[in-house]
Amino acid sequence: MLESLFEYLKPAIRFCIRFPSIVLGTGFLLAAVGLLLALNLRIDNDFSKLLPESYPSVQSLEKLREQVGTPNEVAVIINSTSFELNKEFAQRLIPEVMKMKNRSDDSPYFSRVLFRKETDFLKSNALWFATDQELSLIESYLDEEIELARMRANPFYFELDDDTAASDSLGTELQQAYDELIGSEYPISADSLTMAVRFYPAGSQTDIRYIRELYEDLKLLTTRLAKEFGQEDLNLVLAGRLLRSLIEIDSIYLDVRDSFWAGTIMLLLLVMGYFFYKNYHIRTGGVHSLKVFVSELFRLPVTALIMAVPLIVSLCWTFGITWLTFETLNIMTSTLGLLLFGMGIDFGIHFYARYIEERGEGNPIEKAIETTFMTTGQAIASVGITTSVAFFILMIADFKGFSEFGAIAGIGLLFSIFSMIFLLPALIILLEKMGFLKTLMSVNTFQKKDNNSLSKPDIDRRILATGVILICLAATVLSGWHARGLDFEYDFGKLEPVYESYNIVAQEARKVYSDRKTRNAAYIIADNPEDAIELRNVLLERISSDTLTSTIESAEIFQDRYPFSDAEQQQKLARIEGVRDRLDDSFLRTSDSEQLHRLKRAASTVESIHLEQVPDFLLEPFTAKDGSIGNLVIIYPSVPLSDGRNSMNFADDLSNIELSNGKIYNAASTSIVASDMLRLMIHETPRMVAITLTFIILIKLIIFRSVKWMVLALFPLAASFLWLFGFMEIAGWKLNFYNIVVLPTILGIGDDSGIHIIHRYLEEGRGSIYKVIRSTGEHVTVSSLTTMLGFAGLLFSTHPGMRSIGELAVAGIGLMLFASLVLLPSILYILERWNKIRIR
Repeated sequence: MLESLFEYLKPAIRFCIRFPSIVLGTGFLLAAVGLLLALNLRIDNDFSKLLPESYPSVQSLEKLREQVGTPNEVAVIINSTSFELNKEFAQRLIPEVMKMKNRSDDSPYFSRVLFRKETDFLKSNALWFATDQELSLIESYLDEEIELARMRANPFYFELDDDTAASDSLGTELQQAYDELIGSEYPISADSLTMAVRFYPAGSQTDIRYIRELYEDLKLLTTRLAKEFGQEDLNLVLAGRLLRSLIEIDSIYLDVRDSFWAGTIMLLLLVMGYFFYKNYHIRTGGVHSLKVFVSELFRLPVTALIMAVPLIVSLCWTFGITWLTFETLNIMTSTLGLLLFGMGIDFGIHFYARYIEERGEGNPIEKAIETTFMTTGQAIASVGITTSVAFFILMIADFKGFSEFGAIAGIGLLFSIFSMIFLLPALIILLEKMGFLKTLMSVNTFQKKDNNSLSKPDIDRRILATGVILICLAATVLSGWHARGLDFEYDFGKLEPVYESYNIVAQEARKVYSDRKTRNAAYIIADNPEDAIELRNVLLERISSDTLTSTIESAEIFQDRYPFSDAEQQQKLARIEGVRDRLDDSFLRTSDSEQLHRLKRAASTVESIHLEQVPDFLLEPFTAKDGSIGNLVIIYPSVPLSDGRNSMNFADDLSNIELSNGKIYNAASTSIVASDMLRLMIHETPRMVAITLTFIILIKLIIFRSVKWMVLALFPLAASFLWLFGFMEIAGWKLNFYNIVVLPTILGIGDDSGIHIIHRYLEEGRGSIYKVIRSTGEHVTVSSLTTMLGFAGLLFSTHPGMRSIGELAVAGIGLMLFASLVLLPSILYILERWNKIRIR
């Protein structure tokens, strides 16, 4: 099929030979357009974008963002030598920050600020805002205190530790609840020298450009105000959870950039070294020549140009299309530049190396190009199409880490094929005409080496080939045994880098406030306050009924602290009056306890408090953007959600919550989205690998039109995949959220080597194994090493998850190269000796 297609394409390659400038000019023009589009690409680290929009967790999270927003804040930490200085600067800062405008649409950057609490009002009305559980705690504490005071009034009473233990325990618990509700008037550190002002953005908290501009503008503003303030000992630190998102995405950008350049430089050095060696030996015929040596040294940049230019052009096309299609890259597709550079250059290596050989045999430029196009060009197309189809298969996955990765990689490989079999010949023709390439040789080195190689005893080769096959068979069995213990890394914390710059500012923020309680909280937006109350009750019932495995610590609604109906308000006032009666008990009336004095003031509420009187810091966490209050349920986890298994269990506990009216609610949080993503990835990976392998088999059948040759070409892939799993278990590596996407990728990449060797062997015929290995095997080695070097850049990444991608890819491709160069030729040799091979 490909032979017929390439016959039809002969006029196209002849056009490239005749008009190389037109071909290159057109390619460069399209590349310039692609580059302009690609410059708009950004990396989106929002995990919810990796799941289909139909998922309840994604819909719930989007609803939360639209109606309530997210709790991520921007903080300004103020340090100086006095509390009054901090307070004065904060009061100047707040109105200026709230007037800041978004660069893009002139809308306000921030919707609200958290700074001062109305603690006097709260201290006088604390019991009005106490929950039923807290009121019960107060009542129990006072009953214990009254009983203890009554016993102490008895002249015959002897106080024992057990008598006061219950009261002390209740008192401690009561103090903690009081401190949590009231807190300090201003967010300050223990020494009062550090103060925090927290601002909550009005815009998208997943738009990295928006967050970057926000922090840049805030930095300019705070710097200007600090200079105007004129206090040298004033120190300002910008902090907040949004800063972590910015630092994380910047870290990924730097890792991808540095890995790309490190991999690219190593890759080009390897390619230039290989072609220096190849050109030198072809031009000298194996006879040393200082003149040729120096000449080839000066021509090394030309080799880099030949390899890099068509590849860069194809990358510009690819990422231009990517922007038109997806607009952003995700955490998975952000590494595709490395992959496509490493894989795309493989095609160029095969094409250019074969061209050099054709020229080395004395063929003119045009014939060498056309012969290379019709032979190696077909192999390149076979490999590239097979690999791109393997990637395109990933598009059927629901997990967008797979589907978008597959789409971009597949398109990129097709562009690489087109660039390497059309633009590369045009570039070679142009450079040949300009005198930059000299590839003719005086002696046919390859034939000479072939004849020498045949003098080795055949018995030695049989023993060696048989030994290789037996050793590889043993390694396969051993790897299959060890692969049973291969595990998955569920702990997201182990896949995250340590962001030192963020930890420094976070340490300053923790002197003043902590977000540990709300950091992993989940939220449910009810249709009305009545549903919110029932949701809270259902969740509390789940907590009480599952005392062993529940992942829910508590569920909170605004109605817990503020009664909505008149009946509930009167009931609460009655309970507060009951507390006052206890405090007025004759045994407590004269007590000088600080706790009791605080409770007397807290119980001074004698009439209902209007909603307008409620302090903002209590209202805002439960207030939607449209001003509605009381529809939000906040659920706090009882387990650390950095462990994916806990996250999945937490998601299960908060999914499909059905009310008595038949309504079903699902909670929203990034951890629930992450759990769904993890679950989907684990479910889809085996299916993607199986489907990819099936298509590889079918395409091999189409290419070779023979089950025998398909199976032989598949041997390196199957054996090395098992070796990889065994090696991972022995090395202590685990599959994880990041590197699992590499498995279908390795299948697509690893398929190349076997196809190239079998394709060349069928072209050369029986007895050509040594020539194939020295020629195509050499090309396969260099091209595999370039792909490995492309991924090797990730080995230097500071991000453990990204680094694991590089580790798995380098190990997998390396094992497949070994299987292709050692196992496959050994099998072919033994089959030849047994007369089991017939080439049509």
